[in-house]
Amino acid sequence: MKTIIIYFALALFTFTTQFVYCQEDDQKTEEDFLESKREEIIKSEKEKLKWKVEDINERLEDGEITSEQAEILKKEAAELHAKNIENRIAIMENKMELEERNRESKTYIALGDDGKVITIEINENREKQYDKRTTSDLVIAAGFNNALEDGQSLNDSDFKIGGSRFFEIGWAWKTRVFDKSNWLRLKYGVSFQFNGLKPTDNRYFVTEGDDTFLEEYDLNLDKSKFRMDNLVVPVHFEFGPSSKNETKNYVRYSTRGKFKVGLGGYAGFNIGERQKLKYELDGDKQKDKMKGDYNTNDFVYGLSGYLGWGWATLYAKYDLNPIFQEPNVELHNISVGLRFDVD
Repeated sequence: MKTIIIYFALALFTFTTQFVYCQEDDQKTEEDFLESKREEIIKSEKEKLKWKVEDINERLEDGEITSEQAEILKKEAAELHAKNIENRIAIMENKMELEERNRESKTYIALGDDGKVITIEINENREKQYDKRTTSDLVIAAGFNNALEDGQSLNDSDFKIGGSRFFEIGWAWKTRVFDKSNWLRLKYGVSFQFNGLKPTDNRYFVTEGDDTFLEEYDLNLDKSKFRMDNLVVPVHFEFGPSSKNETKNYVRYSTRGKFKVGLGGYAGFNIGERQKLKYELDGDKQKDKMKGDYNTNDFVYGLSGYLGWGWATLYAKYDLNPIFQEPNVELHNISVGLRFDVD
């Protein structure tokens, strides 16, 4: 299983390298802004021309003007709005050029009390304001859970594949690694992990001294579930493109709807474990909840990763530490599911 996890991590890493040298997409450059303004002007003048042509056609239908007069009026209207488009675009471009030329220093001329001409210079050479480098969000993950020995497959597992589940909830912070680029982010936080295991074949966990093992229960179990609760600190390097909205005064980044890959791991502590059994005894339903020391390891650590689009991603984690201390069988917890980053 360790080999599988290592291959999985290498595959993810290889996939993400294509993002490393990519430029930021969707950048709103100054040329894009100018082009959109030109299109607005053309659309506005065409709409006005359309209204005039419709008015001319109505006058023609009402017999107010002849067809020859209508054609002349339409031609005059077309020439007028074509000239308007040319002049308005020139004014807009000249204004943009003027602002660009005087961005660093603007000079104003005024008359003093004595009638002499004075000049006032205002320095506007301001550095662009970038987004906050660090943001935060709520992280929720859930899915299937299991525990395997080295070399063991899910088909040979001692735990139910569909019935064993995990749940994770926490708070994460995301920081741009580079001040003026957002292709690489560091994501870190604090999370509670709840890993559940449901043994197969009517079994449950039993402890005898330092030994913890599965044993068949005397009665028919309706439910047998073992749960471990962990408090961990996850850390991931997150790769992927982001949209960039830039003006002369600020820059804003956004990863909404963008593909992203996170690679990293987690470390923390086991804060408790418990076992729940449900069965019938003499026709009455019984429920046993057992807390205690099942010889689990107090320190937990492992590998984790996620990939997907937007706020929902595929998520996997693997405990490098064994669930139980020596001399018990070396079982490693593994989880696969969905992760939601809710900002």
